[in-house]
Amino acid sequence: MVQCEMCGTEVSSPSRVKIEGAELDVCDECTDFGTELKTEDSSSSTSTKYSTSSSGSSSSSSSTSSSSSSSGGGRRRDMFDEMDEIAQDFDDQIRSARESAGLSQKELAQQLNEKASLIRKLEQGNSLPSDDVRAKIEKSLGIDLSAGGSADDEDWSGGESDGSYTLGDVVQRKD
Repeated sequence: MVQCEMCGTEVSSPSRVKIEGAELDVCDECTDFGTELKTEDSSSSTSTKYSTSSSGSSSSSSSTSSSSSSSGGGRRRDMFDEMDEIAQDFDDQIRSARESAGLSQKELAQQLNEKASLIRKLEQGNSLPSDDVRAKIEKSLGIDLSAGGSADDEDWSGGESDGSYTLGDVVQRKD
């Protein structure tokens, strides 16, 4: 028996459905949430998805390479390492820079070719600026909204010499 990937009920013959871009094996009740896909041989598509043969060997080789890189003392790099982190007080920085420039929210929005409601949401901290809006604000107001704490990620240490870390190595308690 297979479990429905939406609700978890046991199903003998799941249906392949596309829901918000993801292909899932679901029960008959959950097929209403998406569009049913026509599969010629659903058992072969399921077996290749979870196969340990050819596709599994490539994933196992990648996992061994990642574990060997982590055992070298460094941590794995991912796409988030390339991204700049935004400062926690970005809302206050935007508001104070706008006020010191003598601009209203509406005037700043016009200058940036954005909506005034976006500026209001940013200053209230209800929304994070996208990369292009962030660049426009930084250029227009002459401020830097990036967090300066990225070097902190490189300095922390913990775990054993093989590069494994526990939750206790990372979490800081607030008593």
